[in-house]
Amino acid sequence: MNCQMINDFSCSDVLCKRAQQIIPGGAHTYSKGADQSPLLGPKFMDHGLAGHVWDVDGNEYIDWAMGLSSVSIGHCYEPVLSAVRAELARGSNFQCPSPKEVELAELFLREVPGAEMVKFAKNGSTVTTAAVKLARAYTGRKYVAYCSDHGFFSYDDWFMAKKPNNAGIPEEISNLSLTFRYNDMASVEELFATYPGQIACVILEPMEFDYPEDKFLHKIKNLCNRDGAVFVLDEMITGFRLAYPGAHRLLDIEADMTTWGKGVANGFSVCVLAGKKEILDLGGITHKKDRVFLISTTHGAEIHSLAAAIATINAVKSENSIERNTATGKVLQEAITKEIQKSGLTDFISIKGHPCWQLLQFRNGNKEFCDGYKTLVFQEFIKHGVLFRGSFVTTISHTEEDVQNTVSAFSSVLKVYSSALNSGGYEKHLVGDPVKPVFRKRN
Repeated sequence: MNCQMINDFSCSDVLCKRAQQIIPGGAHTYSKGADQSPLLGPKFMDHGLAGHVWDVDGNEYIDWAMGLSSVSIGHCYEPVLSAVRAELARGSNFQCPSPKEVELAELFLREVPGAEMVKFAKNGSTVTTAAVKLARAYTGRKYVAYCSDHGFFSYDDWFMAKKPNNAGIPEEISNLSLTFRYNDMASVEELFATYPGQIACVILEPMEFDYPEDKFLHKIKNLCNRDGAVFVLDEMITGFRLAYPGAHRLLDIEADMTTWGKGVANGFSVCVLAGKKEILDLGGITHKKDRVFLISTTHGAEIHSLAAAIATINAVKSENSIERNTATGKVLQEAITKEIQKSGLTDFISIKGHPCWQLLQFRNGNKEFCDGYKTLVFQEFIKHGVLFRGSFVTTISHTEEDVQNTVSAFSSVLKVYSSALNSGGYEKHLVGDPVKPVFRKRN
């Protein structure tokens, strides 16, 4: 990599202004918006290879964001690309289903314990919302309980109704969504006591950056079983990343339904709803019960994307990617922790989570979590050729050199962080505004 300090983002800035005029938010997911990046940073990427990306100004970065964690093996991973090319030459979409739909479905069901049927889609929101709809149809109930500590489940109304930016969603929808806290069993029990026999499902990630404590997931599942609610685990990020096939295997728990996406197809658009046949088959066309109009999307089984998923799942297994990513993550975590300790910043910066998906948290002089200091870290990492967005997503494409260069860059970042603390705040060092919460009432 070029060792010169990165400071030219002129092409990115021009594209960003053009995009804001013609695309709401300037991007097609809010997490990629310009308000999620420092002013001195890239807003548009040109291409990627392995564990690196290049922006439209030609700047190269070690990539620890990996397409919002959707690129699970590495950019342009050749076995996946080969599978995609083979299908592109044969057609992408037909009037009838493709054999690839059956092939991927059978592969998925072989690898995921407890899953008996699957349905494919393009977006995580589609499959989580489908799980909610099925749970309501299966139970005849209307209330949905989700974990408020987990970042995102869906852009659909059942989830967004409780967020500050819920314009356009009727209050009646909000009243049907209930929330609880992770590792807080009392908050879950309170919901079931308040709404006995009325909760259709409980949905949460198996874990995010905190591990479940005191059999938390098992206790929720037991409570759901006693009350007749459906237990749903969202493996969108954790699936094919924290363990094989997912975090539920790591944590020894099975769910009635699971949702998958970011680890499935190495950046290609494939998401999966999986679960028990007695629930998913309500969306079928052969039973005699009331039909659930489940997921019905023209592009949900796009053939070359399904081929990418098959190649990705096979590669995750054959390349021992979970073990390798864990090893890389442990080395990175140990080195990052040493740098924090060496800089005397343990009260202000912390790292937590599974080695394959680790979160750095940043505090100000009052030891309060602070987006300003977080943005300052983003900015300084970028200067040294590291694309970091709060968490480290490790892949088999990240090399020892990538780790060493990241740690070296982090050492320089910490010097600026210390200087900001000693000079009264990040404002003297950060150019532009801090990143903003995605979920906010107004801009």
